[in-house]
Amino acid sequence: MIIVFLSSCVTQRQVKYLQRKQKEDTTHSYQNHRTSDYKIQPHDNLYIRIFGLDEKSNLLFNKQTSISSITGAEYSDIGLYLDSYMVNDSGYIDFPLIGKVFVKDLKVDQAKNMMQSLVNEYLKNVTVTLKMVNFNITVLGEVRKPGNYKVYQDKINVFEVVSLAGDLTEFANRQKVALIRQTKEGSRVIYLNLNSIDILHSEYYFLEPNDILYLSPLGIKRWGEAETFPWSLVFSAISTTLLLYYYFKK
Repeated sequence: MIIVFLSSCVTQRQVKYLQRKQKEDTTHSYQNHRTSDYKIQPHDNLYIRIFGLDEKSNLLFNKQTSISSITGAEYSDIGLYLDSYMVNDSGYIDFPLIGKVFVKDLKVDQAKNMMQSLVNEYLKNVTVTLKMVNFNITVLGEVRKPGNYKVYQDKINVFEVVSLAGDLTEFANRQKVALIRQTKEGSRVIYLNLNSIDILHSEYYFLEPNDILYLSPLGIKRWGEAETFPWSLVFSAISTTLLLYYYFKK
């Protein structure tokens, strides 16, 4: 019974993040890739806004949603999408006055600088803001709040995503977290070990738009919260064994 009980428990080593192989200084630093290498692809949505002193000129370039009822939190999702520019299959966006602009395979910063140069040919003393609208991360499996999360920042790391999903359950396999990333060749699966502190200098520490994280369960979950451990069967077997033992002993 003791062996069975212990085998159904989750140890601290299985749930503790960022474990060191050996003792290290608490001030030790880790290098990671903070600059996103993500390049704009067809069907991405770009939010582009022109800000200048002349309001009339700004209106010529900036999209205005036709749904006046969209306000507050609703605008964050629906309004931003409607006011964005979708990259077509050929890699172009259709921008007012300027026309078709090729943005495929450009990083967000590169696309922003290019748009700034193009707008400067028409207006002076203006600032261009360009951001990704469809920066979505999906988290599935052994998390407390699985779902699709919208990211309103330039980059996000794997622990920030775990936090958005309410942290992992105690039955999540932290040593083998599947990161599913879409590439030109198809879907690629990378396995991350959140128990190891080495994740801090992994090239996959920062996630990209449309990444999927899948947290598989530990094998012991079959005796955990998901299913009830068959204690009645265990006690019945023990009782029967003891009765038979005393019977034959006599």
